Amino acid sequence: MIPKIILSSGPKATRRTIGYLFGKGRANEHVDPHLVASWNGFAPDPGRSPHRDPKDAMAQLVAQLDQPVRMLGDKAPRDTVWHCPVRAAPEDPILTDAQWADIARRIVAAAGIAPAGDDEACRWVAVRHADDHIHIAATLVRQDGRRPERGYDQRAVQREARKIEVDYGLRRLKQGDGTGAKRHSSKEHFKAKRLGQDATSRDLLRLRVRRAVAAASDEAEFFALLEATGVTVRLKLGPSGDALGCNFALPEDTNDKGEPVFYAGSSLAPDLSLPKIRKSFAVTNSAPVAARPGDPWHQATAAAERIPHHLIRGDDPTAQGQLVALGTTLDILAITAPTALRAELGKAALAFERATRSRIAADLDSTRVLRRSVQAILRERPANRDGATFTMLVDTVLTAVAFAMHWHRTRRHAQQEAAAEQALVHLQIAYGQIAEPVLAGLARRAPSLQMQQRFARHLQQAAPDPAERILNDPAWDALTTVLAEAEAAGHNAATVLDQALGQRPLDDAHSPARALTWRVRRLAERHAPSPRAQAAKARSAAQAHGAPVIPAAVAPPLPRPPSHRR
Repeated sequence: MIPKIILSSGPKATRRTIGYLFGKGRANEHVDPHLVASWNGFAPDPGRSPHRDPKDAMAQLVAQLDQPVRMLGDKAPRDTVWHCPVRAAPEDPILTDAQWADIARRIVAAAGIAPAGDDEACRWVAVRHADDHIHIAATLVRQDGRRPERGYDQRAVQREARKIEVDYGLRRLKQGDGTGAKRHSSKEHFKAKRLGQDATSRDLLRLRVRRAVAAASDEAEFFALLEATGVTVRLKLGPSGDALGCNFALPEDTNDKGEPVFYAGSSLAPDLSLPKIRKSFAVTNSAPVAARPGDPWHQATAAAERIPHHLIRGDDPTAQGQLVALGTTLDILAITAPTALRAELGKAALAFERATRSRIAADLDSTRVLRRSVQAILRERPANRDGATFTMLVDTVLTAVAFAMHWHRTRRHAQQEAAAEQALVHLQIAYGQIAEPVLAGLARRAPSLQMQQRFARHLQQAAPDPAERILNDPAWDALTTVLAEAEAAGHNAATVLDQALGQRPLDDAHSPARALTWRVRRLAERHAPSPRAQAAKARSAAQAHGAPVIPAAVAPPLPRPPSHRR
């Protein structure tokens, strides 16, 4: 249940509000508007007045609501009307008028508009003109002439809405922390419908600005990318002529004068103000990053693979920075993906956007490699022919999102946890679409039966518990292929397999052989040590410990993430 508070001012504010509530709506969406509750229980009802002209009933209702305001004259507050639409979720049961009346009374009481038992409270009405929502309208002067005590009323009505959801068995929304993006208004929604847009201008701008921030390496490129996607930018200049902020507009979204409707970056999302965008560019470009030239896919995969480590063992600011970088990676993946995957990856990026912000300030210092590598991916686009490189990056990101969901859960970030969980669903769909043909291609190149049996014997010795599941997994042939390729590249296949097994438990993996395939593939893509280096390392270890060298895992085993069933 979503309540939203809107304040109106001016001498005709009450008349405008009541006129809208009992009118046809901007798109004839108001059906049978009528009162379900009021401050006194018998206020005039313009929607259902069989013995009275509806216009007369509306005028009388406006006059009664406005009476306490008019009594104050020039001392009346600037904002005189408190308007709160309250909407149920599409899957919720249809409530009766009596139930909506009870909800309205609870909302105005929680907001301080009309506390229970207060006969001198503000005057208010609740109007229903659809199955799924009501509108509450109140005048902001109490009947005793005082102002209502409605401090932090938005938070108060949200808390009450969570209780109402429990009491009425409605869809339970997550408690927010004030870091979410501003929702579009109903006016923006209906305007988008008139313009034939799938989303509101606010939502379209948020998406385009976010993607431009993800793709750009500096401010000039950021503005150029926005222009290329059809976004008009208007800078806010200070006395020195320097840009202090920027507003964004779509050319087709105009007001009644034909002028573009601009949105400030901070009104699109808290992290899209110009100062915060500049901070992102400054941190990313503040120091050189060593990179393997021409290999941004492998570099991005390796950086994303370290995100779970940061989330489990890093401090909160570092972990929050990793979530920001993970959101950037999803934005870029949605752009660079094969056409068949863009819809699901786009949905994943949109969902995860909410999981990139919390009350914890992000430290972005450890995210430079990931950000730069995904920007390089955007410029180079093509991965390898069999799609394995792209699949491995998606697999790594999927694991990171699972850890992100767990990280938010442990900190009781309810909305962010739900957003990560939603992103995970879309990523799993995309992953399934791309992984199956890649694995089939690897399986067709499976090595000889003798080599497969050698790998199987080592697996049974190294990991006897999961060995049977892995050997019976349909992805076993693909795993033997990447083990054989690792061996051909100069790695010790047994050592690489041990390292892959030691990274994380496989208990919750839907396909353990598939999970191992990508781990082995990532390990094998690292440069194999030369024979001389391997011998020197073995001698050094033997001298230091007096024992044979035992292969170590690439990274210490991490706690098991929430199951994402790959």
